Amino acid sequence: MQSNAAPLAGITVVAMEQAVSAPMCTRVLADFGARVIKVENPKGGDFARDYDDVVNGPGGLAAHFVWANRGKESITLNLKDPAGLDVLHRLLDRADALVSNLAPGALARMGLAAADLRERHPDVIPVEIDGYGPGGPLSHKRAYDLLVQAESGTCAATGYPGMPAKPGPPVADVSSGLYAALSIMALLIGRERNNVTTAPAVAVSLFDTMTDIMGYQLTYTQHSGIDQEPLGMSSPAVAPYGAFPTRDGQTVVLGTTNDREWQRVAREIIDRPDLADDPRFATNSDRCSHRDTLNEAIGSWCAQHDLAHIQKTADDAGIGNSRYNLPSEVVAHPHLQARDRWRQVDTPRGPIPALRPPPVIEGFEQPMGAVPGLGEHTDAVLSEFGFGAAGIAQLREQGAIGPAYSATTH
Repeated sequence: MQSNAAPLAGITVVAMEQAVSAPMCTRVLADFGARVIKVENPKGGDFARDYDDVVNGPGGLAAHFVWANRGKESITLNLKDPAGLDVLHRLLDRADALVSNLAPGALARMGLAAADLRERHPDVIPVEIDGYGPGGPLSHKRAYDLLVQAESGTCAATGYPGMPAKPGPPVADVSSGLYAALSIMALLIGRERNNVTTAPAVAVSLFDTMTDIMGYQLTYTQHSGIDQEPLGMSSPAVAPYGAFPTRDGQTVVLGTTNDREWQRVAREIIDRPDLADDPRFATNSDRCSHRDTLNEAIGSWCAQHDLAHIQKTADDAGIGNSRYNLPSEVVAHPHLQARDRWRQVDTPRGPIPALRPPPVIEGFEQPMGAVPGLGEHTDAVLSEFGFGAAGIAQLREQGAIGPAYSATTH
């Protein structure tokens, strides 16, 4: 059964966003059928548009931008101009949520803080994503993904002893965006079920998100007094668990999560019953204390066998395993191909392949709309919201909106 019914059809979200966190929030909402009107500065718009030019380049679009901004309408507004701010309020008159991740204090300076919105647009859910949240000594600071990952201890839990690292994906940005999207969906449900007429404000900070995600590490340290050392492609929580080179130049990742699995690794995979019977390795805590010995034994066995043999042996024994892949190998991954995970998404520079959103929902496939050019929908949206051709021309002449959109220049 396949239906075109979108769960968020009829919901309008106005976005004042840049970089990744808020764009990821609104991209998720757009994937579920919400209408997202992305308000951009006429002078360049979302600065993520200019991170690089690799997509259908050279001189193409930025990889971050096309990833986080499909399915949106872009309009340009100069919000320092009273006329541009008035246009924004007209959009908010018919909106369900306002999502932003501007610099600290930016919304308040424009009269768009949550308290201001409650007076003029009481049914609009104001969602602000920032770095550190209000009320603390860091609240005034700008915050980017790397900065927050360092501040929250995430980099100390990644890499190797003495060599901390930032996780490659922008985990703080993406996770904060997902929390924000989840909050909007929850409040929309609550509005309908509980007849709420004044929308509560939502504040999501990258720092709060990452300290939540660091829950295991922080809990362990609170109760042990120990800062665990990072272990690269392993885990301080369980052993054996790690990456091992194979005879044919690949890297296999093997992991155990309990004592029974360890017994199967020792007896059925590496053929070391002596290790299985050794009291030094009886419990997970014991194995973590002697992980170097176990890693040496498993690594020695893996070095004598090809990846395919190792994975088949592990699968037959019911032990989790995977192949270490480069991004270029994931792009061509047969599992993505077999499960039909790729779709075509339009952009101002032509169609590009994009992965379907993770949720697979019976009877509904996410629309995955086009990536917008800067200001591509300005005239159409303003016309819909009551501005005639003369009014749009006047706004453009006084600099309240950007130049007329031309696909050849975007």
